[in-house]
Amino acid sequence: MNMKYGKSELSFNIDQDRVTKILEPNERPGIEDALRGVQEALNNPIGVPSLKELVNRKNPKSVVIVVNDITRPTPYESLLPPLLENLHASGISKDQITFLTATGIHDPHTHEQNVEVYGKNLVDEYKFVSHCADDVSSLLEFGELSTGLNLTINRLAAEADFLITLGVIMPHYFAGFSGGRKSILPGVAGRVCIEKNHSRMVYLMDDLPPLRRNPVNLEMIEAAKLVGVDFILNVVTNSKKEIVKIVAGDLESAWYEGASVSSDMYDVPIESKADVAIVSAGGYPRDINVYQAQKALDHADKATKLGGTIILIAECSQGYGERTFEEWMRDAKRPSDVIERIKKKFAMGGHKAYGICKVAEEKEIILISSLSKEQTEGLFMRKMDSVEEAIKYAERKHDRPNYILMPYGSLTVPALCK
Repeated sequence: MNMKYGKSELSFNIDQDRVTKILEPNERPGIEDALRGVQEALNNPIGVPSLKELVNRKNPKSVVIVVNDITRPTPYESLLPPLLENLHASGISKDQITFLTATGIHDPHTHEQNVEVYGKNLVDEYKFVSHCADDVSSLLEFGELSTGLNLTINRLAAEADFLITLGVIMPHYFAGFSGGRKSILPGVAGRVCIEKNHSRMVYLMDDLPPLRRNPVNLEMIEAAKLVGVDFILNVVTNSKKEIVKIVAGDLESAWYEGASVSSDMYDVPIESKADVAIVSAGGYPRDINVYQAQKALDHADKATKLGGTIILIAECSQGYGERTFEEWMRDAKRPSDVIERIKKKFAMGGHKAYGICKVAEEKEIILISSLSKEQTEGLFMRKMDSVEEAIKYAERKHDRPNYILMPYGSLTVPALCK
């Protein structure tokens, strides 16, 4: 069996008679001509006129395109050429366009990261700005939502004459799915807004409501509508990162259509939980750090019995990945310390510590990564150097354990059949 680890793979042997399920996406083939597919989506969007018609109607002086940061693999080579061609054909010049990187609370991009993600030509020819959730001078108070949340948004997005968001629609452990409205909240929102929105995860993660009733999702949609997203361009990709579905147009209807396709691909039924789950975060950049790899751990938790063992494969070449998260883990002597702390006062970064600790409280986690023994134990995980070593340990710990294998752990969401 091979599973992705960073930019390479790890191989291991396992008794197939003990494997009850290999959780793989219900794969769809990639679109043969993605560039043409994007162009068709821009010409025939969902719920709104074509992009060209919308731009011609508004005749904007400034266009802001919200894009993902380095932690979200996005096929810009297929999305941006047709998008920019449409804008320029409508009379929008390069100096009227700003790319705003939706970092949420992640660190701003370096120039080198911009080049890696978007390509040197685009970075040289267009203006790129990274959102900073803590830079008050870059934020604009936008009003109060029906939930009572006072919305603060990056000034560039708030004041844009025409606002476009790009994204990838993938399962998300408490918002339901990524993409769409998430480009705004949390993508380009102030830290306090993000914290208040995400604080609901503490009460949602163990019993996630249907997407259209999920309060986190609904608040995100309301925020994006208030800001005034004019047009979205989102895709669903398969495990090979090929585009299988392109949705463009209206913030809600286009995104919900994409989320439906993503759900069909990535919600995978299981008949029962296993003693042991072996899960890969899916390789780089999904295992770039612990902060990102936590999503795979949460999915593996859904596939593992109480008292079971999770073997997490995630290189984590950039360590923990976020300062507050690291501080919370360092301050805790046991998982319950974090669980109690976040219920008293929610904090972004702390929410990832909670996501890990709620699993570590009930199950043993073995981490195969580049982290040191000390760093691993600071996560309430056990470090091992190979998957084979972890399997041997699980065989000694459990009496003839059964296994669920999750080679695409960040994507596949186990759904227990009722």
